[in-house]
Amino acid sequence: MDKKIEPIVQTLQETFDATCEEFRGEAHIFVKADQIVDALTLLRDKHEFELLSALTATDYYPQQTPRFHVIYQMSSLAQNTTLQLRVPVAGDQLNVPTVSHIYQTANWREREANDMFGIVFEGHPDPRKILTPDDLDAHPLRKDFP
Repeated sequence: MDKKIEPIVQTLQETFDATCEEFRGEAHIFVKADQIVDALTLLRDKHEFELLSALTATDYYPQQTPRFHVIYQMSSLAQNTTLQLRVPVAGDQLNVPTVSHIYQTANWREREANDMFGIVFEGHPDPRKILTPDDLDAHPLRKDFP
């Protein structure tokens, strides 16, 4: 893990009871859905993570708890480093708070994750479909999509 982010990871662990896994030198921080807004606000305001470079999800079907991870790839240009926050989402509880008011790039990316995986971003200012037809009642990136 990059030495620059060790204190940041420690702060997230202490503040949010987050867990951390390292994969190929990159830190993956796991926080609960109800903590993601506060965690990203902390990263932006106190640790100079000014860029949400990616927001996506992954499906672990047939596993149900968690069925999905919502993945937030954060970048700090000032510190020349990145880290990844992940929110585990159960298959029967697909709601995660929106972060579009913290990072404007989240607006379209949350819409894409909703469209492709069916994850609902509560409080999103424009939850319309963005990639699939309005009459499609399915989510093409789910592993159980026919």
